[in-house]
Amino acid sequence: MGKHLHENICEEHIFSAIFNKYSKDLHNFLYYKFGELLNPKDKVQEAFIKLWENCSKISPEKAKSFLFTTANNLMLNEAAHQKVVLKHRQIKAKSYTNENPEFLMQEDEYMKKLQKALSNLSEAQRTAFLMNRVEGKRFKEIAELLNISTKAVEKRIYGALEKLRQEIKEL
Repeated sequence: MGKHLHENICEEHIFSAIFNKYSKDLHNFLYYKFGELLNPKDKVQEAFIKLWENCSKISPEKAKSFLFTTANNLMLNEAAHQKVVLKHRQIKAKSYTNENPEFLMQEDEYMKKLQKALSNLSEAQRTAFLMNRVEGKRFKEIAELLNISTKAVEKRIYGALEKLRQEIKEL
């Protein structure tokens, strides 16, 4: 334990090790929770910049919690900002395409059904489900990232699967 008291995130090798250990998981967590539109890569970088700016105040044991909390707050702030931006701007859809109209219609319908089914999941279920099915993370890894038990991860994923099956049957 005495060794930890003298470790400092301001040391380049420690900061680099923290970056290598958490950057990918942090990006995936933000991506699954908020999507690509809010630039999760940028928020990961900003979170690490804030960690570096506060390196003397944060112990290596608290770095993961600091990073995930900071990045989550940055994404929430960006989401609130985007709501204001969208309120004041209309997005004009492109009026041309090279693809078959029937294909475009089917693709659009499928995407709407998929998004609707995923949006009907709770945030906890959606995050755990996407981390498992898209990223291929094991239940134990997800539990560590979300600071919950493995049983809670199992329950979330199985609940998500059950809800998705029910919605697919209705469609």
